[in-house]
Amino acid sequence: MGKNDQRVEAVLELLRKQAPLSVKQEKFCCTACVERFLKAKGDHVKKAAKSLRACLSWRDSIGIDNLIADEFSAELADGVAYVAGHDQESRPILIFRIKQDYPKLRSQKMFTRLLVFTLEVAIGTMPKNVHQMIILLDASFFRSASAFLNLFLPTLKLVADFYPGRLHSAFLIDPPALFSYLWKGVRPFVELSTVTMIISSLDFEDSLDFSDFAAYPRASSLRFDQSTAKIGSSASSRFSFTVSHHFDSLKPWYLSLTDTSASKVGPTSPSPLGPALISPLNARSLSFASPAARMPRGVINDGSSYSSRLTRKSLFPSTPLPPKSAPMVGNGKKVNQPKTPRPSFLQSPAVFFRRECHVSKTEKNREAFRPLLKFYRRPYDEMIYRSKMRPPLGGLISIVTPNIRRRHVSMSQRF
Repeated sequence: MGKNDQRVEAVLELLRKQAPLSVKQEKFCCTACVERFLKAKGDHVKKAAKSLRACLSWRDSIGIDNLIADEFSAELADGVAYVAGHDQESRPILIFRIKQDYPKLRSQKMFTRLLVFTLEVAIGTMPKNVHQMIILLDASFFRSASAFLNLFLPTLKLVADFYPGRLHSAFLIDPPALFSYLWKGVRPFVELSTVTMIISSLDFEDSLDFSDFAAYPRASSLRFDQSTAKIGSSASSRFSFTVSHHFDSLKPWYLSLTDTSASKVGPTSPSPLGPALISPLNARSLSFASPAARMPRGVINDGSSYSSRLTRKSLFPSTPLPPKSAPMVGNGKKVNQPKTPRPSFLQSPAVFFRRECHVSKTEKNREAFRPLLKFYRRPYDEMIYRSKMRPPLGGLISIVTPNIRRRHVSMSQRF
């Protein structure tokens, strides 16, 4: 018997001395489970036994053995929390799409039971050689960063305390704007902060073409109202912005530097030369325009000395620059002196210390999330998720599924 097996037996002996274990508790405290608690507590036998005893008491208090899918029928219909599939390493992928109003409509205990139910379903779908899972938390439905943090921190604490060693990685997708600042403050005190990554879905918009978007539509966000989105042209006093209706075009927008406003500097009558182009003369308002801009264009361009002086005075600095002089050689030709090259370290201090093999943390997070993007964009199917539930978690629907075809019974066989 190795040292690891001796520690496992020592933890089980301490548990049995405190209180006898039931049949379900004995089944839960398998060798792999005790090893996960030992690893989480640094191979300390007493701390692992204490943590495991607290986990057993918590499981009895929450009633995990009585959790069934019928209790969360509304959440299962909306796809609030579900197991989307398995990655290349056969790890289950959990997706949570919780709205900001959900904690107001449901109690904290109800959310905890939903979270535990989803975790138990994911554990039930694990193969024998897999012991970890991946969590994708879609935070785009939250407007408040503090509200999302109050929901996210208890989730990480529950997984760390009662499911140690189960979380492989957690991805926060599109959190509110101020969440990154709050996360920096609380991150040193969170146990699972090292496996938590923040991802923006906008970084992966170019990874799928328009046909793939139709197959994997992204869930609507509360921070983007689709009813107010319009496709068309937008005109202002400086430029016009036109969006194409054809999504297969290379550039769906077109920007024209034309002054389309009615209140522009200069004559407003239509010109045979076309619309007025943006220039230093009409790009400024009347209150701050130069004397050249306040005068009509015909007066400025008539070739008079007064207009040329105004134009020269407005377009060039008042302090005259020294004339450029170049040394002359005997035959009267100029000699161009070589220019001093600009030092490379003046461009950016970061370039001087940059390494070619250096990869930023953001790029690592993106590459880690890229294989999971198809699960995040895949539409939710309730029946596929219910098929992953093992009894008794699936409830009555998992026992009697609509896929089972009953044999035809004639009237003579019924009586």
